[in-house]
Amino acid sequence: MAKPVKKSQPPKAVLLGVGLDSDGHKRVTTGDNFALVGGSKDTHDQMTEKAIKINEKLRQKGKQLGEVSREEFDDIAHEVGLRRHDPQAN
Repeated sequence: MAKPVKKSQPPKAVLLGVGLDSDGHKRVTTGDNFALVGGSKDTHDQMTEKAIKINEKLRQKGKQLGEVSREEFDDIAHEVGLRRHDPQAN
């Protein structure tokens, strides 16, 4: 008996945001494909806003996070105001 053909699923991908500053409160926010922990109120709010905007851009493209290339993700991240950290620049 032949096995049913499964529709190919994109690899599961998750954005993880970690706020390194603190004001004494513990913050955790999760969404469709993101988890954000830590940070002051301002930092956590900024991370949440960026994650939501990335999801909106992905939805506009009709793609899931696991379906975009690194270059395409970098372009989306740049559009929402994120920049890749260059440790050599310091």
